Amino acid sequence: MGDHTLKRTITVAVLLAALATLTACTSSDDSSDSRTNTRPPASSTPTKEATEEAAPSVGLPPEPTGKVRDGLLAALFDINPALITDEDGAVDNARNQCMAINGGAQELDRTAQQRFSSGEHAVTAAEAKQINIALSDFCKTA
Repeated sequence: MGDHTLKRTITVAVLLAALATLTACTSSDDSSDSRTNTRPPASSTPTKEATEEAAPSVGLPPEPTGKVRDGLLAALFDINPALITDEDGAVDNARNQCMAINGGAQELDRTAQQRFSSGEHAVTAAEAKQINIALSDFCKTA
């Protein structure tokens, strides 16, 4: 993992932990039970909105909608229709691949092969290269 990717991953983890701490804080009641609960409260789980707010700092583009989503799926379909068998999964894979691209990760083609391969389709080296080219404009929205 490259230094930039590691730093961004750590930054997101710290931001999410801070958010979880802030949302878990409540006013204390002196009459509360003194036993400690080792399980975090349900409110400490980061929300999708909080995750999306932290996303640009790690190179994660926003969740695409409308024409942007359609264009992304069409580009992947043109490479191989098997890439979008699960459309939501394909969008997630594309957004996560953008983190690698925007973070300056090494071996992007290999990463795309691993990320986009499924039980039904193994992504070839040529397809992986095409995926990274197809994602270049989409990844710039992060």
